[in-house]
Amino acid sequence: MKGFRTVSILILFLIVLSAFAALSGILSDRGPGSFEHESIRGEVIDIYGKGVYQHMSKELAVQGIAQDYVTLLLGIPFLIYGLILAGKGSYRGRYLLGGVLAYFLVTYLFYTMMCTYNQLFLVYVILTSLSFFALTITLISFQLERIPALFKEKTPVGLIGGFLIGQAVLIALLWLSIILPPLFDGSIVPREVSHYTTLVVQGFDFALLLPIAVVSGILIMRRRPYGYLLAPVFMIFLAFLMTALTGKVIGQMRVGVDVGPALVIIPLMNLIAIFLSVMILTSIPRARAY
Repeated sequence: MKGFRTVSILILFLIVLSAFAALSGILSDRGPGSFEHESIRGEVIDIYGKGVYQHMSKELAVQGIAQDYVTLLLGIPFLIYGLILAGKGSYRGRYLLGGVLAYFLVTYLFYTMMCTYNQLFLVYVILTSLSFFALTITLISFQLERIPALFKEKTPVGLIGGFLIGQAVLIALLWLSIILPPLFDGSIVPREVSHYTTLVVQGFDFALLLPIAVVSGILIMRRRPYGYLLAPVFMIFLAFLMTALTGKVIGQMRVGVDVGPALVIIPLMNLIAIFLSVMILTSIPRARAY
């Protein structure tokens, strides 16, 4: 893999710093404990009041802790495994590495922009940068003209592309159900904004992640080289992200939040993404990438 040494160095720092950030989120507990806070919009918000996430709402703080567990117990081990396979010249390893790096990039981009400012701010910034450059080098190391030949003619590109497009549409509708009603009734700001400045997740989803999912889905259904590059990476990323979201749903339920349809939709999408990720990886031959 071209650039493997550079990627290895970036990932080494990524592993160390992400483990530190995740453990800090899980283990830190200093603070006054839960308390109520009136936001600038006059809403009473339950603040978590402990540890790194002490100034965040209780609802979002438990989500952050849940994602820290996924990052620590799944993200880092699979990052190491993908790096080892990629180092041996495995196409499967390179795809796995790309998907996991995409998970780290999105995770710490959201942490940088969404977490109420805390002592780990610079750590989140560095982790975002490390994962971005490691992912970029990994993606450009593929030789586009050779990628389609990796996949069998019977690879279910319709199923893969259809799921990527379908989940993007479903998430878009979910976010619109939050954003549009306040615009129509004149209140403007959704309850989910809480005491934060804006809807960060929804903003990045609409601007970046959902369009990438749709474009990747269309391209792989048309059997284009970029589709064979982006769709598998995005599917693997989605498997890890949905696992984190499933953990977040469980965390919310533990503090009494009504998660509604997400209790069924998120775990179901999670299982489908994992199944399709495994299908994609096992359909790629064990041949060396160089």
